[in-house]
Amino acid sequence: MPAVTYRDALGEALERLDDLGYERGAGADLANHGPMGAEALAALGHGAEVAAWVEGYRTAMPHHEVPEARFALDPADESSWRPALGDFSRAGDWEQLFARELAGAPWREVLVRWWPRLLPGMLAGLTHGLIRTAHAVRSLAAAEEPTDRQLTEFARGMAYWAARFAHLPGEVRMTGTYDLAAAIAAMPRTPYEGKHGRAAAGARLAGPARLPGYTEALGALDPAAAERPQWLLAEMTTEFAGVYLGHPEVFPVPLIHGVTAPAAVRLVLPHLPESLYRPTVAALWHVHATLLLTFTEHRGGEAEAARVAAETDVPPFDELVARAVEHGDEHVIKFTEAARREHALRPDPRYAAAVLAAQGRIKPRRLRRAA
Repeated sequence: MPAVTYRDALGEALERLDDLGYERGAGADLANHGPMGAEALAALGHGAEVAAWVEGYRTAMPHHEVPEARFALDPADESSWRPALGDFSRAGDWEQLFARELAGAPWREVLVRWWPRLLPGMLAGLTHGLIRTAHAVRSLAAAEEPTDRQLTEFARGMAYWAARFAHLPGEVRMTGTYDLAAAIAAMPRTPYEGKHGRAAAGARLAGPARLPGYTEALGALDPAAAERPQWLLAEMTTEFAGVYLGHPEVFPVPLIHGVTAPAAVRLVLPHLPESLYRPTVAALWHVHATLLLTFTEHRGGEAEAARVAAETDVPPFDELVARAVEHGDEHVIKFTEAARREHALRPDPRYAAAVLAAQGRIKPRRLRRAA
């Protein structure tokens, strides 16, 4: 049987997922992970598993309806589109805006035009606007001629980012004296008061500026960090793999995005002008500081993460990939793909150890293979 190519696997997946809305779950407002998970699975070289994974994903949790466009947004008129940022009821309008943009210009031109406009809201959907966009960008960059479905998926990634745009208070200055590891270590953590879990985290996300250490964290990084964006991305993914590894007590999904968000940015950076590199990594640090102060109550095992990872008997990445495919959860698949890619650029035992931890902490959703 011939191998299923990345292009064919993704094309079929996008067709099967086309009718799903932007979010899923009864009142949970969780991002639609179907296109991201399918693309990551294909990128891992498991195109033959994508169709079965998509069928399992479709039935695992009900999705909201695809939002309908109501009032046209004018991309040339800032007074038209800017008030709609962060208004999820306008998601259909945003999708139509990006569809019109892509009908009139190459996708890279649309990306460059809208990237700086969306950067301040990078936390959108717990960074899933960014991540969905990045997966779409990788598929477009791999195509000799983009398909309509690939362009639609790119439009939806950007639309979700715009519709869930979440502006964070304050401004990252990068005028401090810390490297990334030291800035993370210096950040104070605050125990939850009263309720824990989703409600407590939601309250913190709604007002991160009230958290001790938030403002100081935004100015903590040494200015030299922004001058080496590719290096800083590697620092971010490495350190936040350690953060994930060091917090088994935290609900196992949110801190994954400390790795997958900068890994997603790395997919997009080659298609952006260098003038956008600095504001992009600054926006990432803004998100990272918010994630840490929101979801952690103490430093946990962060300080020992590198040592623990080096001393842990972890399978090679080929086996971790096979386990991720068998595991089936979309976060595990995306995390494994991002960590393997980052590890290939700058090997560090924290990547594999964090992936192994995630595969154990997150409930599996096995593939449904044909008999």
